Amino acid sequence: MKTVFTTGEAAKICKVSQQTIIRCFDSGQLKGFRVPGSKFRRIPRDLLYKFMKDNGIPTDALESGKRKALVVDDDEELVELIRDALNSDGRFEVRTANNGFDAGMMVKEYHPDVLVLDVMLPDINGKEVCQRVRNEPSLDDVRIICVSGMVERDKIEDLLLSGANEFLQKPFEVEQLVDMMVKQVDAERV
Repeated sequence: MKTVFTTGEAAKICKVSQQTIIRCFDSGQLKGFRVPGSKFRRIPRDLLYKFMKDNGIPTDALESGKRKALVVDDDEELVELIRDALNSDGRFEVRTANNGFDAGMMVKEYHPDVLVLDVMLPDINGKEVCQRVRNEPSLDDVRIICVSGMVERDKIEDLLLSGANEFLQKPFEVEQLVDMMVKQVDAERV
């Protein structure tokens, strides 16, 4: 488990901008140290934890050291396969939903680092879920990976324009999805 964080890592954990962390560090609100001979700031885990507690920032991301993933697909076998792969990988805490309505509620409440979203859901399409997530400023940092069996280039482009960060064609190797998720959130191996 990581014991010292960069300002960028602290910003991701706290779900604020790196500039906010730097301002808090420079003002003395957030304690840490500078790397000798450079301008780089570093924040030890215990001091970051105290800062988060003092400022009412949820500490679950820091405590588990894991990134949060929300997997949304109506194919329960696929969801189970992805959940098992992520659990054995060890870098993600996983929650799941099987329709767009539940996904919308869970994204707001759970605030995942990465959302794996099936485009063809029974109640609402993935494009609309993407747009709703992107229209909520507090969810700007959520990375979205859309998965679907559709192959029309214009529909894929449309999804990316709606706010998806990546698109993965079904069927896919689960390891390929895990790699894509790791890349999206810069997760380190635990």
